[in-house]
Amino acid sequence: MRILIVEDDQTLAEAISRRLCKQGHAADVAADGGRADSILRHQAFDLIILDLNLPGLGGEQVLARLRQRNSKTPVLARLRQRNSKTPVLVLTARGQIEDRISLLDLGADDYLTKPFDFGELEARSRALLRRSQGQAQDRLSLGNTELDRHACTVTVGGEPVALKQREFRLLEIFLSHQGRVLSKEELLDHLYSFDETPGANAIELYVARLRKKLTHSSVQIRTLRGLGYVVENAPA
Repeated sequence: MRILIVEDDQTLAEAISRRLCKQGHAADVAADGGRADSILRHQAFDLIILDLNLPGLGGEQVLARLRQRNSKTPVLARLRQRNSKTPVLVLTARGQIEDRISLLDLGADDYLTKPFDFGELEARSRALLRRSQGQAQDRLSLGNTELDRHACTVTVGGEPVALKQREFRLLEIFLSHQGRVLSKEELLDHLYSFDETPGANAIELYVARLRKKLTHSSVQIRTLRGLGYVVENAPA
């Protein structure tokens, strides 16, 4: 998924980014609150990992603006409405229960106290992504096909199917939005960060690869010309 990391500690930010990218996610980094606030005005994300002690605009202010933001411009309004509901995982050195209650009341969805374990960060991130998509488990399924987010595995009829990272994440996006038309632009936003420059036919290429590897799957990826793609359960 597309994740924004807001952290002024460059070493920590890069470590989180590497872990997420290794799992196939697209990760962008903002080193201060002002930069994060600017990015969130123009780009949608699936998850935000937010440090509180930031130079300039503080983490609490970034969070408050995110939850309160609106716009009269239709395109920006849709983007900002989506971001206003984006799950936020706060990183904080504050250990007092009153501080944690205040963060949750402000709009944070979860928090981690520094120092933290990267395994716990990944688990909490997966839980927030599931919750935002209305799912209770790490497994997504359609017909005879099952995707396990935690194990990063895909099976068709109980048999494992080998997918590369980007193919796996694309299938995850499709299975998380079953029956919904996804445009190429939406898919690119989910799969690539600002630092990556995908080719003009990147989505077509990955969709073609997925279709080939899911030959015996009941997952059907239909192309709707001029609109995008939709995933359905293929008729028996």
